[in-house]
Amino acid sequence: MSMKPLEHDRRYGELDQVMRAYLGQPADDTPERRSRALDAYLRHTWHTRPWAIAEAERQLREYSSNPPGRIRQRLGEFYAIPDTGIVESEIGDWLMVLADHLRKSIEEGDVPEPSPPQTHWEWHARFPETAQLLGGWFSQDIVDEFPDHDAAVADYAATTDPQLVARLVGELHELLALPLDEGDYALAAAELGMEVGPPEPFSYGAWFQSVAAALAGG
Repeated sequence: MSMKPLEHDRRYGELDQVMRAYLGQPADDTPERRSRALDAYLRHTWHTRPWAIAEAERQLREYSSNPPGRIRQRLGEFYAIPDTGIVESEIGDWLMVLADHLRKSIEEGDVPEPSPPQTHWEWHARFPETAQLLGGWFSQDIVDEFPDHDAAVADYAATTDPQLVARLVGELHELLALPLDEGDYALAAAELGMEVGPPEPFSYGAWFQSVAAALAGG
């Protein structure tokens, strides 16, 4: 039988967060240099949950030192490391390299400089409610579900808890405060799940401002 959620999180919860940061990214860490994915994990986690980095370091070392044996694999009571392109025999050493980088970050205050998100994982970790709106209401199916963009935004507001709507407004203001140009806003929209363009005559940035104002009652 597979692990219960509580047991999974106790053993592997933060390890899983680190591994998710590598989806679609090269696992090219070396003892001397962190990968782009690990930088993204550290940049976001230092800002939101700094205490979790030490737990990630512990779980990475524990998994590397005690990989699941045949019995646990047969029972399904283990965490399956996602495919990162690293051969199975080298995964343990790679996890130790990651753990060393996390420890160095904690002990030396070696924190990535603030910046806009650099990976798909970081966009979603930093702007989760924006991803909920764009991915859930602005897929290619929007033409079959709503007459226009305003109707989709109105439906989101009517069916979403007001606290989450307020969170979205805050996320949009944070997004607009980043040093981004219009091409960057288009990239952000795509990374966060938007499959259609903004309505005429808006640019992406202007439409984000319009949505934030509408949802804030302004």
